[in-house]
Amino acid sequence: MLKYSKQTRLLLAVDCIIFGFDGEVLKILLIKRDFQPEKGNWSLMGGFVQADESLDQAANRILKQLTGLEGVYLEQLYTFGDPNRDPMERTVSVAYFALVDINKYQTQISADYHAEWFQLKRTPKLIFDQQEMIEQARKRIRYKAAMHPILFELLPTKFTLPQLQILYESVFNTTIDKRNFSKRVLATGLLIKLADKDKAGSKRGAYYYQLNMQNYYAKFQAFMNFIPNPDTL
Repeated sequence: MLKYSKQTRLLLAVDCIIFGFDGEVLKILLIKRDFQPEKGNWSLMGGFVQADESLDQAANRILKQLTGLEGVYLEQLYTFGDPNRDPMERTVSVAYFALVDINKYQTQISADYHAEWFQLKRTPKLIFDQQEMIEQARKRIRYKAAMHPILFELLPTKFTLPQLQILYESVFNTTIDKRNFSKRVLATGLLIKLADKDKAGSKRGAYYYQLNMQNYYAKFQAFMNFIPNPDTL
């Protein structure tokens, strides 16, 4: 078989950044790395791309193998290729990020690799350049969430407006006026108001809503901005 001559060989890896929301706090899913270097330290879900699979196939395989998760929102983020990022061998990593409803997928998560949810603000020290990967993912999510309703991927089937506001405030690390937020989100036509309420927080309670899936897909590319300028956050 012909090969390119005088070219350096390198490894190609995939790292998956899994964001989750439990109704109150934005979190990230990490595992204990089971091989050297950095064995036993906290890590994103990662692995090497096999010769017979695409990047997307590798990302989905690694995610399923290490956490048990499948069928989640998964998007390619960025390629990290610093020559010294991995002390073992020259390794290029393609990062992906996923958005999941923690409660929906909790029973699906495998315990084989000690997968554990951490509050995003209290993430432990990670291996290699993975903290940079997380920061890049947060910027991408902020940018996209200001124009498209992708944060609904983090919510349960039915949710309250306070939960939705907490989620947006967590992602953008800001405080949003309650009345203005409710008015703007209801004006999108993306939500269907339900008859039942969540009374866990108060006697009066807050009405549950669910996503209008038909409008969700129809208006995905024409979503009203909740955040004036995501580049400034």
